[in-house]
Amino acid sequence: MTTTYETFLDYANRADPYPLFPQLRRTPVARQPDGSYVVSTYREIVALLHDPRVSSDLRNLPEIANIRIAPDDAAPQLPPEFIRRDPPDHDRLRAMVMKHFGPPGAPGRVAGMEPRMREIITELIDGLAGRSRIDVVDDFAYPLPVTVICEMLGVPRPDEPLFHKWSQIAVETNDPTTGTIVERNRRRFETLAKLGQYLNGLADAHQREPGDDLLSALVTDGEMARPDVLSTAALLLIAGHETTVNLIANGMLTLLRHPHVLERLRQDPGYAVDVVEELLRYEPPIHMPGPRRTALADIEIAGTTIPQGSVIVLVLASGNRDPARFADPDRFEPDRRDNQHLGFGGGIHYCFGAPLARLETRLALTELTRRLVEPRLVADPPPYRHTPNLRGPLHLLLDIDGIRPTHSASTQ
Repeated sequence: MTTTYETFLDYANRADPYPLFPQLRRTPVARQPDGSYVVSTYREIVALLHDPRVSSDLRNLPEIANIRIAPDDAAPQLPPEFIRRDPPDHDRLRAMVMKHFGPPGAPGRVAGMEPRMREIITELIDGLAGRSRIDVVDDFAYPLPVTVICEMLGVPRPDEPLFHKWSQIAVETNDPTTGTIVERNRRRFETLAKLGQYLNGLADAHQREPGDDLLSALVTDGEMARPDVLSTAALLLIAGHETTVNLIANGMLTLLRHPHVLERLRQDPGYAVDVVEELLRYEPPIHMPGPRRTALADIEIAGTTIPQGSVIVLVLASGNRDPARFADPDRFEPDRRDNQHLGFGGGIHYCFGAPLARLETRLALTELTRRLVEPRLVADPPPYRHTPNLRGPLHLLLDIDGIRPTHSASTQ
């Protein structure tokens, strides 16, 4: 018999998985045929996100810890990224990166990118002039965050086709429908080794001639070992654009389905702060966090015992629609208060890049709604990407009547 969670994983439900969540939440902690435990209610998800007995380190799964990729001196297997480690390693590595990425060590790195983000956004939208049909994903939502993370990290933008291939494979290995956990992680390790080899060459170049970028900061600081620098850079390169693509595309789709919100945002750019926070709850880019969690001890929760060694799956998107936490949760309401959503996870693994994703999406949606003239969906629902973890449109085709000038009044 197919479980509700297995039905949720089925691509046939990718366009609208939300009707399945009430049924999923009837059993807050549900054991699956493969022995994993799926957690779908807000309170229980939050509790486990903060529980030190829940591990994000795949090395606590013996079948993963024993994976060794084919020997290759040119592309050695990278250590796990810090999001796939537990304290104290996680805390130590995250602090080293935060020293150069955000406050208090580098409070202006993200905010300092805003003028450049605005330039990129203007260039991308200007490039749509003269067209009556556009693809929000290919023409805007993908190139924007890719360009931003490349410049921030110090990766040549022309190399995008190369690392895009590796990034796609790495993302797909989080999809539980694409093979066993061993098969998927073997592909992931092999792919990250190739990406690490590429980044190692860049790291050498940045060490010789440092720039004002994050990779230069990490290699010249000398605090982090080179293998950890490479795994961290790979994480930032992949996560720095894959999730934001979905957030922008999901956001534009949701606004077009709620024209009164779109019009209010067009008239009031400051409304973007509330719009983005509600999008993170209502249509989050991540439905389940990539790193699988493992129980380090027996855990009693919601009347169920999760045995030590069990895999734990946290369905964040279901928690975001839990009526026990959010009033009228299936309604898109940017004026919602006390919106403590799970769009960026929680606990020690709260999304490292949240400030960057928020800023990019606010600027992107504000300018798209202001400058696109009469945008209309070509297909609703649009085609979706395959993975259930990172959920967003594969393409988002719009018909438009033109592009407003850069400095036109919002009421034009």
